[in-house]
Amino acid sequence: MSDFKTFDLSPLTLQCGITLPKAHLAYQTYGQLNADKSNLVLYPTSYGAQHTDIEWLIGPGRILDPERFFVVIPNQLGNGLSTSPSSMEGPFAQGRSPRFSHWDNIHAQERLLREVFGVTKIPLGYGWSMGGQQLLHWGAIFPDRIERICATCTSARTSPHNQIFLQSLRETLTTDPAWRGNHFAEFPVQGLRAFSRIYASWAMSQAFYRAEAWREAGFTSLEDYLVRAWEGNYMRRDPLNLLSMIDTWYNSDISNNEIYNGDLDKALGAIEAKAIILPSTTDLYFTVADSEIETAKLPNAELRLIDSIWGHRAGNPEFTPDDEAVLRGAVEDLMAS
Repeated sequence: MSDFKTFDLSPLTLQCGITLPKAHLAYQTYGQLNADKSNLVLYPTSYGAQHTDIEWLIGPGRILDPERFFVVIPNQLGNGLSTSPSSMEGPFAQGRSPRFSHWDNIHAQERLLREVFGVTKIPLGYGWSMGGQQLLHWGAIFPDRIERICATCTSARTSPHNQIFLQSLRETLTTDPAWRGNHFAEFPVQGLRAFSRIYASWAMSQAFYRAEAWREAGFTSLEDYLVRAWEGNYMRRDPLNLLSMIDTWYNSDISNNEIYNGDLDKALGAIEAKAIILPSTTDLYFTVADSEIETAKLPNAELRLIDSIWGHRAGNPEFTPDDEAVLRGAVEDLMAS
């Protein structure tokens, strides 16, 4: 893929204490930055995604219209385009990649925005799932640097139930015969196929499958959907990168740093940004109940529900115009505030 730019981070000292002599952040931009830099939208990537997977909502009449906004998508560390296990050299190759955190992601993004675009305050952050996690980290770690947050199907701290889901994915993938304790001897076809089926069951709701809603996305049978949409998605990714991003998600916690020392309530209370948090009513791992608890502790936030049978994917509604309208309305309300 060549449709992106890279920002050199070298050398990069990670939160885990390892220094990478060479590191970079891959990113893409859409639209034009205006003179006062008031139209920038930071749009981080979600699990397993690269910028091309989430750019569908950037376009005329879409949630992020490039005629109005200047959208920056930074690819998170570990996703295959930014510095990742699949591209690391020397002592960090073959399963020795250090753990990336959202602390690392947002500090890399802060440098990108400041050094490349001269932006020191973000007018709007928009993100789904792990993208939303990164924005909540922004709000806690740089509270005076981000003005508005629109976060869908996400969390400030990964819940214990969500962590068990992630453990099941890791354990499934690493039971492939090719696993060698810290790397794969060959591409883990068997493990990735099982991984994809587990993911498909959790990401979509029971009502989604009962209604055969996959037909709305152009699939002709359930098996067609599972093979093309889920196996097809993850079979194109490097398995070590998938494991790396699981680690980042599993350990996501806006208070896990030297500023808050694990005090989540303090970290949530420090977020100054005007925020709208949008859980899906049928999300099985970023639940409404968990979002209610966290949002109540944000000083300037509102909880809005996405009433949808599309489960976690309601927060990334490529095939559901009604869900997209909910998210578009949230962005409009934030920008009018």
